[in-house]
Amino acid sequence: MSTAHGARARARIEVTAAIKDEARRQLAAEGAARLSLRAVARELGMVSSALYRYFPSRDDLLTALIIDAYDSLGECAEAAHDAAADAGPPQRWLAVCEAVRGWALERPHEYALIYGSPVPGYTAPETTVPAASRVGLLFFGIVRDAYRGPLAKPPLPADLRPEAERMAADLAPDLPPETVTALVAAWAQLFGLVGFELFGQFHRVVEDREAFFRHAAGQLAHGVGLVYPQRGPAS
Repeated sequence: MSTAHGARARARIEVTAAIKDEARRQLAAEGAARLSLRAVARELGMVSSALYRYFPSRDDLLTALIIDAYDSLGECAEAAHDAAADAGPPQRWLAVCEAVRGWALERPHEYALIYGSPVPGYTAPETTVPAASRVGLLFFGIVRDAYRGPLAKPPLPADLRPEAERMAADLAPDLPPETVTALVAAWAQLFGLVGFELFGQFHRVVEDREAFFRHAAGQLAHGVGLVYPQRGPAS
């Protein structure tokens, strides 16, 4: 690689990062629905035509921000999981849940971008799926490890079995349909818990939110068949 080519590549990386940073500031101030390439260009002192060479449309910029947010969340959850690698599946489950909550509380606007209200006129492309799947894959891996040992099989209504078998075939053929169904429900419930806290739905309802979250995450672990160790009474 020539020196000039390397310098151009570094400059492109730096400008791309600056565009994304300014776009995130707009997300925090205005929300995703009002994200504007012209406004981003204006704040960076760029002409719009120059910015379009990096992101041809608002949707391209949104997609990049969404993938970055999913990847950041995934990296945070994976780091928490790795730090608890020597613990049992229930402890690793809780570590991942707490990492998700911690990331969301630190980055509320990015959380809102990926788990809040859909952006009008925007449809996420398939390129967002690998990043969006990272946390879910961690949970499937934890339960898969537990399935090799003792794992309770959650109850499954008869009328849900065909759908459960379809989900299992698509997502985890090596796990029982009962377990896969419970996992999908727990995944959704986790983000519901985080969203309720983040968007103020627990106001005047839950005061000790950290303790409540730990308890609720433990209940989700029970729901997928993990035996979560209960704490003894406080001394």
